[in-house]
Amino acid sequence: MFVTTFRKAVALAAAGAGLVALLLSATSAHAVPSFARQTGLACEACHTVFPELTPFGRKFKLNGYLIDNLPQVKGVTPDNKEALALNWMPPLSVQFIGSYTRTKTAQPDVTTGGGFSGDSQDGTVQFPEAFSLFYAGRIAPKVGGFIQVTYDNQDNTFGWDNTDIRFADQAMLKDNPLTYGVTFNNAPTVQDPWNSTPAWRYPFSQTSSVMPTPIASTQLDGLGNDKVAGLGAYVLWNNLVYAELTAYAPAPHGLGGNPLNSAFPDATVHGIAPYWRIAVEPQWGQQSFSFGAYGINDQLVPGGVNVTVGPYDKFRDTAIDAQYQFIGDDHIFSAQTTYIWEKQTLNATLPADPSQTLKTFRIGGSYFYQRKLGGSLGYFSTTGSANDIYACPTPDPTATQAAPCSANNSPNSKGYALELDYLPWQNVKLAVQYVVFTQFNGQSTYLLQAPDGSQMTRNASANNTLYIFGWLAF
Repeated sequence: MFVTTFRKAVALAAAGAGLVALLLSATSAHAVPSFARQTGLACEACHTVFPELTPFGRKFKLNGYLIDNLPQVKGVTPDNKEALALNWMPPLSVQFIGSYTRTKTAQPDVTTGGGFSGDSQDGTVQFPEAFSLFYAGRIAPKVGGFIQVTYDNQDNTFGWDNTDIRFADQAMLKDNPLTYGVTFNNAPTVQDPWNSTPAWRYPFSQTSSVMPTPIASTQLDGLGNDKVAGLGAYVLWNNLVYAELTAYAPAPHGLGGNPLNSAFPDATVHGIAPYWRIAVEPQWGQQSFSFGAYGINDQLVPGGVNVTVGPYDKFRDTAIDAQYQFIGDDHIFSAQTTYIWEKQTLNATLPADPSQTLKTFRIGGSYFYQRKLGGSLGYFSTTGSANDIYACPTPDPTATQAAPCSANNSPNSKGYALELDYLPWQNVKLAVQYVVFTQFNGQSTYLLQAPDGSQMTRNASANNTLYIFGWLAF
C-alpha cells in the first residue's frame, strides 16, 4: 500500500514539476505562545524544538493557522454563513533574544577616511539582540496569519520581519483530502512548512547578527523581508504532495536587492519574480521524510533603491532539498539539507562577461533528549565563478568600517557550525554556538580594505565565532 501510494506521489510530483516549468516559461514558523494559547496545545504539538516544525505543525501552517480552542466573537448571515470569527483575546506574543558574540581575532578599527588603526575590542553583548512582537493565529473565517515586527539592535529601529497571511480551505479529490490556499508573504520560503529551505533553515536558524558575513549569497538566501511582497496559491494532496506558485513584486518599503550579497545590495527588483515549489512527504510511525525542489527567477536594476529603469541583471535559482525526522517520546533526531544553484546573467553589472554562477550547499543534523538537552552539527558552503564583482571596491573616504573583499576575486566561503542547547522549559532556550570558517571570501585568507584604500590580509579562521544566546517567548 505504501509503495503504491509513494509511486503515485512521485508521478504526481513530476507532473507538478512539468506544470510549474511550463508556467515559468510563459512568464526564505517560529514557536510562539500565541499558537499555544489559541489551540490549547503545548508547543511540542507543532514543534520538535524551536523552531523546527513537526508533521502536525506543518499541517497547522498549511491550514491557515486556524485550529483554535478559544471563545470567539462570531457573526452569521441570514443564510447561516459565517461572516465573522474573531478570537476573544488577540493571539499576541513576545520574543526576546540576548546574546554575547566573540570572534577568534578582533576586527581591526579604521579611521574615517584613513587607514587601519589596530584591533578593536572583541566581545559584543547585545541586550536585546532582537525583540519581536507577533500576531499569530486566526484573523477571519478561513484566514490566519503569522505577522512579526522586530526591533533591530544594529539600526535601533523596528521593522517588518517574517510575515505570512493565508486563506485555507479543504476539499476532497478522488476520495483523498485536498488542502488548498492562498498565501500573502514578504519573502520567498517564509511560507514553506519545511525547515530545509532558507527562511526557517534548521539547525542554526539563529546566528549572531554581528558575526562577520561572507560577501556572496544566492538570491533565495537573501531576497526577502522588507524587499518584496508575494501572492501565491498552493495545494496539499492527500497530506503527501505539495505544490505552490507565487509571484513576488518589489515592496515600496524596501525596493532593495540582496543585502547578503555585497555585489548587489543596493539594487531594485525589476518586474515580477515567479517562485515555485514542489515537495513529497511520506510518513510512517514516528518518522517522516520529505524531498522536493524550489526556485525563483528575478531581476535587479543596479544603482540604488530609487533606480527602476535601465539595464538589469538576471538571476535564476534552482534548488533541491530534503528533510528526515524521528520524533520519539524521549529521543528526537532530524536532518536537513539543501542545494541551491544560481545562474546569473549580469548584463548591467558585468557586461563584458555576464554569464556567472553561484552555488549554496547546507547540511545539518540535530539530536535532543526529552526536548531538554541536545545539540546540532552542520556544514555550509558557498562557491561560484571568480570575477571582478568580488574584488575590493573603490575606496570610500566616508566609510567607518573596513570593506571585506576577495583576494582572488572568488566568492567561495565554507565552514562548520556546532551548537549545544538546553531548554529548561519549552519556551526558553539557552545555547552555545561555535562557527568555524575554513574559507572566507575566496580562500583561507582574504582582504580587508580601509577607507583610504590601504589593504590587509586576514585569515578565514580569524572570523571563527563564539555565540552564546538566550531565547524566550511568552
